[in-house]
Amino acid sequence: MIYIEKTLENQIRRASAEAYPNECCGVLLGEIDGEGIKRLHSIEPVINFSDENEQYHRFLITPEDLLKSELKARSLKLDVLGFYHSHPDSAAKPSDYDKEHALPFYSYIITAVNNGVSGDFTCWEMSENRENFNSEKIIQEE
Repeated sequence: MIYIEKTLENQIRRASAEAYPNECCGVLLGEIDGEGIKRLHSIEPVINFSDENEQYHRFLITPEDLLKSELKARSLKLDVLGFYHSHPDSAAKPSDYDKEHALPFYSYIITAVNNGVSGDFTCWEMSENRENFNSEKIIQEE
């Protein structure tokens, strides 16, 4: 379960629509309580470094950008909770490519963008054995 403020959801949706027809991506920063419930506090948009001809259906966060996000999270006494990206003209569910590259524990927010308009907004978590994604419940906060 992940708690997300409406303003953060709107930021992700806006970035997703602006990146269309390509995928946007970024890092989720927040905290995890003693029961494993995640609370998103901020996002770190990053440049999609996937090959220019692949950006319409792939995203790549460089190790340098991930390190910057880790350091920012640490300075704010937060953790990297996961990542967000968009799926232009595709469903807001993990692709085979997403499955190949995902790691357990992290949350993966996916926003569907159809014809430049943000649509479904979902969150997923990879199983510990890396065999499948499980839907992660999003609780919206005001």
